[in-house]
Amino acid sequence: MKPLLAAVVLVVTLTAPASAQVRVDIGINLPAPPALVVVPGTPVYYAPRAPANVFFYGHQYWVFTSGGWYVGPNWNGPWVIVQPAYVPVPVLRVPVAYYPLPPGHWRGWPRTGPPHWDAHYGRSWHETTLQRDWREREEHWDRGRHEGRDRGRGHDTK
Repeated sequence: MKPLLAAVVLVVTLTAPASAQVRVDIGINLPAPPALVVVPGTPVYYAPRAPANVFFYGHQYWVFTSGGWYVGPNWNGPWVIVQPAYVPVPVLRVPVAYYPLPPGHWRGWPRTGPPHWDAHYGRSWHETTLQRDWREREEHWDRGRHEGRDRGRGHDTK
């Protein structure tokens, strides 16, 4: 009887978060999957006829609208707000010319280069995935996450 009870609890636990997801309405309603075109020289696709800056990369849809990034598993969401540090570098490197609806303050920027993310995101967006992974590991180390590994081995990190 206990294994059955454990299985029921596990199923309820795993399905509960799915129903508790919060959908973010980003004001973009795509009636059908958008036609995607590859951004030359990149692994990123964009939707030139979409009513927003819609990209496809890493099996996910990425949308830049109202000065922020959103990601979703499908062309119609559900959308989740993404902090700039978690937007993949290839998406950030997409040239301005491939943003169908660039923000007004981008006027005058070279269309052949990526947006000027430095002003908003700092220089970390230039990092490769490997560099970003190492930096994040170092940040976790500095926050004391390593202490649990050193305890019990006769090493005092303090």
